[in-house]
Amino acid sequence: MIPVTLGNADHDRSIPRGTSLITLSLRLFAVENLRTARRYLKSLDREFPVDDSLFFTVGKHSDMSGLDDFFRRVAEGDDAGVMSEAGMPGLADPGNIITAEAHRRNIRVVPLTGPSSVMLALVASGLNGQSFAFNGYLPVDTPGRQKAIRDLERRSAGGQTQIFMETPFRNMKMVEDILAVCKPGTRLCIATDITLETEEIRTLTVAAWRSEKPRPDKRPTVFLILA
Repeated sequence: MIPVTLGNADHDRSIPRGTSLITLSLRLFAVENLRTARRYLKSLDREFPVDDSLFFTVGKHSDMSGLDDFFRRVAEGDDAGVMSEAGMPGLADPGNIITAEAHRRNIRVVPLTGPSSVMLALVASGLNGQSFAFNGYLPVDTPGRQKAIRDLERRSAGGQTQIFMETPFRNMKMVEDILAVCKPGTRLCIATDITLETEEIRTLTVAAWRSEKPRPDKRPTVFLILA
């Protein structure tokens, strides 16, 4: 399980050297996006032989029958890497499909150390790190999204931090809905551009945010609430 940088972050800041060396030793990959995977490998080493490597694309609706060749090669002794678009594979991406099938086939799964926007946002938020839940992406439509936010706020009232994400171009709609439906005293952390030079992580009450008017705009952002 190969972690990659969050955006164009400096490798030295978030990817351990040992993780990079293992990544560069592989020639067989299951990836969420072929283009970004190839670009990432080249960013680690401009001489990386991408044309001599084999890539299998994996989506959330992937049919395992299309990955028979991938698993056959692994079963025959080839080491393989699973890569997400950003951060850790298996978190908010379809990497779990590969790992679940690997366990079914009794293939060893090895997680490598690297950045996770979800975990980094949590530890920087000041919210409860003893009990938390990651809820992925909320509904796209406004009524569905607002209902989901209310439900998460109610759940957080029991002391469990609720973590969720949004596609960057819908960040402002998410902010508007949180500020519209949540109680004034609910704490909201907005964690944007994690590990990048433009990183912003702030936790305020909803009442305070209403005065601040946050603008994560179209940047990768993680949201956390605790009532």
